[in-house]
Amino acid sequence: MKTKGDFDTRVRERLLLAPREGDRLMLDDAVLGAALDGSRPLSAGERAALQASPLTARRLRTLALARRGAANDAWQGSRGLLRAADSGAALARLATDDGCWRLHFVGAGAERRVILQLLPEAPFAARLLREASRLRVLDGDGGEILAGQLDADGECEAAWPFADEPGAHFQRHGAAFSVGRAP
Repeated sequence: MKTKGDFDTRVRERLLLAPREGDRLMLDDAVLGAALDGSRPLSAGERAALQASPLTARRLRTLALARRGAANDAWQGSRGLLRAADSGAALARLATDDGCWRLHFVGAGAERRVILQLLPEAPFAARLLREASRLRVLDGDGGEILAGQLDADGECEAAWPFADEPGAHFQRHGAAFSVGRAP
C-alpha cells in the first residue's frame, strides 16, 4: 500500500533529480565512488555541490545502483555460525550471517533430512534460480553436508549425511557452515 509519505518522497526525489538550466557534473566518479564505499566522506563544499546539481545527484544514484548490481552478481558464498541458542541437540534450523540462506533439519535418526533454502529477498536469488547453479553446503571443517541444484522454490534437499545429530555435529566441526557454488 502506498502512503502519503511514499508519494512525498517520490516527488522530492523527482524535484531533486530534475534537470536545471546550466547544470553540469560537479563531482567526478572517483569522489562519488569514495563517498559510496565510505573511504572518504564528502566535504561540506562537495555536499553542497551535490545538492545543487541534479546531474551530479543522478550520477551518484547511477553509480550506487551499478555497485549494488555488481555486488549481487559477485556472490561467491555465504557463511553462518552456530549460535549459543543453537547448541542444543534438537537443532531445527540455522541461518547464514547475510540472512540469505537457511538450513532446516527435519526428521530423526536415519530419516533425518537437511534442506537448504534460498530466501526470496536475497539480492542474488533471481539470478541463482535462473542459472540453476550447483551449490553445496560445508561444515566448519570442510565436510560436505549437502550438494545439488535449487528447485523452483529455491530449495535443495538431501539426507543428513552424518551419524551425529546436527547440533552435535556442528559443535565438533567448527560451529560454522558455508553455502557456496559447487566446483
